[in-house]
Parts: sequence; C-alpha cells; structure tokens
Amino acid sequence: MTDAPDLTASMRMPSRLPPRNDTPMVPKNSISGRALVAVVAIMTFLASLTTGAVMLVRATASEWQSDVAREVTIQVRPAPGRDLDAATAKAVQIAGAFPGITGVRAYTKEESARLLEPWLGTGLTLDELPVPRLIVIKFGENAPDLGLLRKILSEQVPGASLDDHRGWIDRMRTMAATVVAAGVGILLLMFAATMLSVTFATRGAMAANRTVIEVLHFVGAKDSFISGHFQRHFLMLGLKGGAIGGGSAMALFAIAGLFSDWFAGSAGVDQVSALFGSFSIGPAGYIAVASQIVLIAAVTAWTSRQTVNRTLQTIG
Repeated sequence: MTDAPDLTASMRMPSRLPPRNDTPMVPKNSISGRALVAVVAIMTFLASLTTGAVMLVRATASEWQSDVAREVTIQVRPAPGRDLDAATAKAVQIAGAFPGITGVRAYTKEESARLLEPWLGTGLTLDELPVPRLIVIKFGENAPDLGLLRKILSEQVPGASLDDHRGWIDRMRTMAATVVAAGVGILLLMFAATMLSVTFATRGAMAANRTVIEVLHFVGAKDSFISGHFQRHFLMLGLKGGAIGGGSAMALFAIAGLFSDWFAGSAGVDQVSALFGSFSIGPAGYIAVASQIVLIAAVTAWTSRQTVNRTLQTIG
C-alpha cells in the first residue's frame, strides 16, 4: 500500500508565491516628471542668465562710476575771433597748476573727430563745425576744490566750462539700481512659476497613485513617510533640471567670454565690452549660479512636500 499524500502540508505550502509589486509610490519616468525636468531646466537657465546679467551690469557700472568719479572735463567752446588753441593751452596751464590734479590731457582736433565717428561717421571735416576742445583732468582719492577751479576758469579762460559728470554718475547709479531691482523681480517670478509647476506635477503624481496612497494612509502610515517619498523624488527632479539649466547658462557665459577675448579690438566687440564688460562673471558668478541650482532643487522638494501634506489632510 502506498502512503497517502500529506494534504495538510500541501495546503500549508502554496505551489506559487504571488508576484511582488515593485512599483514605486512615485513613478520615476512619468510624462509629468520629464515635463517638470524640462520646466525646471528652462527656469534655471533663465534665472542664471538673469543673475549673470545683473552681476555684469552692476560690476561694469561700478567700474564706470569709479573711473568717472576721478575725472572731470573742461570744454573750451569756439567763438568768432577767439583763438581756440591759445584758450585751450591756457586752460591746461591753469588745471595743471591747481592743487590735487594728477593729470591733464587736451584732445586734439583729430582725436575729437575720432570721438564723434560712432555718431557722425568717418571722413569728417570739423573746421566748419563749432566743436569744443576737450581737456580731461584726473585726480586721486581726494577730489580737489572743483568749485574754485570752475571759478578760475570762467574768469581767465573765455568760453571754458568745467563738467564734473555728477549728473551722469547719478543717472548711472539709478540705472544700476533699476537693473538690480528688475533682476530680483524676474527671479522671484521664476521661482513662483517653478513652485506652481511643482505643485501641479505633485498633484498629478498623487492622483495617479491615489489608491496606493489612501491604503498606506488608512493602514497607519505616517504622513511624513508618504511625503518623504515625494520629496526625495522631486528633489532629484529639481537637481536634474537645475543642473541642465544652470550648466547650460555657465557654458554660455564661458563661450561668450572666450568670444569676447578672441575678437577683442573690433569695433562691435569694443562697444559691447564698454557696456557689459568682458562677459566674464568670474568665480563669484559661477558660485552664484551653482547656489541657485541647489536653491531651486530645494524649493522643488519643499513645494512637493507641502503639497502632499495638504492633500493628505483632506483624506479621511
């Protein structure tokens, strides 16, 4: 007789184990996730460009103010019967002997013509035009008594006037402050747009996995456990998008700096360099862009966590 099979053992040991569900709570390669990476990359790229541009304009404006603040200009205007060369030489003599003046340079007619070429073109004949003669005066840290110098020039040199560029410097300060304020405003708008994009992406991810989230919530999973998964997921998305956008902006600034060095000396590049400098944001600029990448990733993670916590409060 054969032994009877052990039915209880077969009942205790199932022939096949149920398949494991390895699906993550937050899908890694979803369409919304890829779209969010693209949005974060674009926002980071634009924010980095804005930061770099603000730093360039601010540095260039500071250099202009520093240079112009140590220079004044004497203009000797022509008039019928006036010996312009003699009046210019007299003004140079007075300025050179004035206390606190470190350098005096009078522009010739040819140099004055070259100064007007960007506006009036080449091949000019200035003999028939009432173009004043310019004298540039330089001084050190301590500015001389410009009021006294202006009075002496007006008394001894007919047609001479002193311009200390004070109004131009004030306008330059106002322009630099306006550019910085506009840049800060643009950055705030970009961060707000990024937070809105992350909010919508988080809600979409939660809607796609709402059943799993509700089960975990009802069986006692803490809200911090669920929100932690979303936070880590969106932190990686923010870092990925920020690295793409910020890295592209860094590469663009590096390429612009190289082109500025290669084509230095040409008229167009010199004009642009005079306005914006050498397009080199320097180590401080690259550190600022890198910090911005980390900040955008942190904002992305924080926004997703807050969105999950608010959504979980509505469940149950």
